Amino acid sequence: MSGRRPVVLITGAAGFVGRHACAWFAAQGYEVAALVRRAGSAPQGTSELRGDLDDPLAVRALVRAARPDYALHLAGANAVRRSWEEPLAYFRTNLMGTLHLLDAVRRSGRACRVLVVGSLLDAPSGDPGAAAHPYSLSKTVQAGVSLAWGGLFEQEVLLAQPSNLIGPGESAGICALLARYAAGLERGEALPPFRLSSRGEPRDYLDVRDAVRACARLLREGRPGLAYPIGSGAMRSLGEVCDTVERLARVPLPIRITGTTSQTQPARRPDLTQLRALGWRPEIPFERSIADTLEYARRVV
Repeated sequence: MSGRRPVVLITGAAGFVGRHACAWFAAQGYEVAALVRRAGSAPQGTSELRGDLDDPLAVRALVRAARPDYALHLAGANAVRRSWEEPLAYFRTNLMGTLHLLDAVRRSGRACRVLVVGSLLDAPSGDPGAAAHPYSLSKTVQAGVSLAWGGLFEQEVLLAQPSNLIGPGESAGICALLARYAAGLERGEALPPFRLSSRGEPRDYLDVRDAVRACARLLREGRPGLAYPIGSGAMRSLGEVCDTVERLARVPLPIRITGTTSQTQPARRPDLTQLRALGWRPEIPFERSIADTLEYARRVV
């Protein structure tokens, strides 16, 4: 890396987490190679690479062109409901797309550390048989295969498993949905009550900007072959999330509890011991994350 800026290749650069990651790394002086599918969708201040991880030959060419020192693998399919409709597409994207990237890095001959970003929705203990839906199954297999691949081919591969990420930007998470709903009500839109399965389901919510800092720390200092949970360490119910959005909104939020639940993985409290040992701590309070999410929804909806 002597004589040039370190290069980080970010897949899924046009997504919710990807845009925050591109902005953070660029601000820190990295050269950011942003891999996107649609031309012109890469964040400003990055070098756009257009391609599809489903195409192994194209991925090899992209890695040769970028010459990365680090790779942050964020691309993937992540909608639980859609995974029931297209399970094979989820495996093609989440598993084979990841392997195409790892193999391209291997073939390049470069010393490139790769952080594969999974999810706390991965099946507990890495057991595919415990997966609650095809999305969870695809991410669980992705996690195990990524770390095994790194060991087999002596590549520096790490795994990050973030909790529910929140904050400003285009997200399909519950906090963003509530913020958009509140922003619509504030503008006087006639909207039906917001449907919620219950008020009691606990989840760990972490600001996406804190998650990006954690990923950067892992890329630089994490131990290859390990999986690192990332989260705030605080479990909050859906009721608390709704109450926080309503407190910050300018109008009451009519909520309808449906009493039905979809097939989801039981909530997991992330064990942050390994990540904290590297000196990382979450910095952005939950209420500020919600406030920033709501302000974003007011601007763009």
